[in-house]
Amino acid sequence: MVSLQSLNTFGVKASCDELITVTSVAQLQELCLASQESTIILGGGSNTLFVNSPSTVWYIDIKGKEVIKEREDAILLRIGAGEDWHELVTYCIEQNWGGIENLALIPGKCGAGPIQNIGAYGVEIQHVLQSVSVVERSTGNRLEFHVTELGLGYRHSFFKGEWKDKYIIDSIVMRLTKDGHHEIKSHYGAIQNTLTEMDVKSPTIHDIYTAVVKIRSSKLPDPKEIGNGGSFFKNPIIPIGQYQELLVKYPEMPSYPIDDVTVKVPAGWLIDRAGWKGKQVGNVGSYAKQALVIVNHGGADGTEVLNYSKQIQESIMDLYGINLQREINVV
Repeated sequence: MVSLQSLNTFGVKASCDELITVTSVAQLQELCLASQESTIILGGGSNTLFVNSPSTVWYIDIKGKEVIKEREDAILLRIGAGEDWHELVTYCIEQNWGGIENLALIPGKCGAGPIQNIGAYGVEIQHVLQSVSVVERSTGNRLEFHVTELGLGYRHSFFKGEWKDKYIIDSIVMRLTKDGHHEIKSHYGAIQNTLTEMDVKSPTIHDIYTAVVKIRSSKLPDPKEIGNGGSFFKNPIIPIGQYQELLVKYPEMPSYPIDDVTVKVPAGWLIDRAGWKGKQVGNVGSYAKQALVIVNHGGADGTEVLNYSKQIQESIMDLYGINLQREINVV
């Protein structure tokens, strides 16, 4: 048995019979051709909660960064699926390449970005993603999909739905700006207030990056210090009619418009107002600075974390009639 405790950011005890580190596309293709057994694909382990112990795990560690096309104002950058996401964001800022500065300090590997359509502070990876390269599990064939073919939505893609377990991402291509950076987004969430505190009036991508790192560091726990998987739940999207009914009882409930008929409600606000923020049950609790994050205070297993999350879901349904969906992948 091989321990997986150090390969998941919750730090829960888990193990597998066989762990294979995948460092190249060719190796990945060979593995797909040689094995059709049920295999768990693992990247940074930041979005995975192990409840059961899998038989075989492939740890995707395909590295590499390559500029494949360049113009005066933009580049196309290919990145290996095993590259650390935050390290990539930092690297791009150092090169003065813009587009992903709002996504700083998101844990995990680059290959997981399109699967989740990761996002923060008004930006999602779909805004810069050009294409993804994948290996088909049943044949070992390598394919490339344009961003428009991925079914990207709020924390969703075809990889989580109809393509689940069909493909393994080996690299992604992003289009990043080189000069001007006209699409800087500085007015979402706490960014503008933080920039004001920093005395920044005309922010650069470096300023946005610094502000986001400052915000996330202040309210999100470091997995190296306390086990967690970041945001455990998605922000629910509900009909405007339901939101207006809830405002009668909860007039301070915030929302963000999605379209003419739906709004997004912050899950953290719902969980906080329901009394879960800072609460602890056994070895598991909700982080004191951000109710959306479930933490392992030490010694928790995956089942304990999952059961705690179910209690929160039941509480939110009872109070608001809103179904919280997990952002975390449960194995």
